[in-house]
Amino acid sequence: MSSTIDRGFSILECFGRHQKPLRLAEVVDDLNLPKQTVHRLLKQLESIGLLERDVHPEKFKLGTRMRRLGIAAIISQHSTAFTRAILDNLVNRFEETVNIGVLDNGEVLYIDRVECHWPLRVQLSPGSRVKVHCTAIGKLLLAHLPEPQLAVTLSNMSLAKYTPTTITDGAALEAECNKIRAQGYSENIGEDHQGLVALAVPIFDERNQVIAGIAVHAPEARMSLEIMHSHLDALTNAAAKLSIALIDGAT
Repeated sequence: MSSTIDRGFSILECFGRHQKPLRLAEVVDDLNLPKQTVHRLLKQLESIGLLERDVHPEKFKLGTRMRRLGIAAIISQHSTAFTRAILDNLVNRFEETVNIGVLDNGEVLYIDRVECHWPLRVQLSPGSRVKVHCTAIGKLLLAHLPEPQLAVTLSNMSLAKYTPTTITDGAALEAECNKIRAQGYSENIGEDHQGLVALAVPIFDERNQVIAGIAVHAPEARMSLEIMHSHLDALTNAAAKLSIALIDGAT
């Protein structure tokens, strides 16, 4: 078992070193392992989301699950100091809850979060999961999926209705994703909970790909979306600092 785990990890490290999609033969040559063994391990790693197919199906690349593990580890490493200070500053500015989330198995997984001081708030902890199609971070991350992956995700997604403003039509959600990509941020206008609004912006990795989102949310009676937008620059600047911190932590 340990030999299988070691070889599987060596394959993941191989992709990490090359930082590009690789064919079976390239992995075999790099690791000097039997072709049959590498093929079997590639398929196993693909089946659990640590690897995935490239747009060229003969090639593999690091999967979204692997990237989420990496980003969660980096955030965990930094969250006690620099990252947490960024979130704390945003909470002090907005006086509302701020969180960081990633996509995980068709849901948004909160990996860091700082609560506001108000007793009336949605109380969720890191590790909590929320829906994709009706949350600001969820729609943001959905919008930045590669187009083939977005099409497949939308076709397989169940668009449950939670409030009158929940998007339940696939074409409408695709249009919303196009809008989000164009404007650079995502909104939630009472789509998962009536009376709750949120604003989210992306966090980028070293390849300038969106790997996470940071959002502020609040009861609309306490903070309107218009007021949130007046602080959009602060949210975007915080996301940029987090991107730099994560890139530095990954190098």
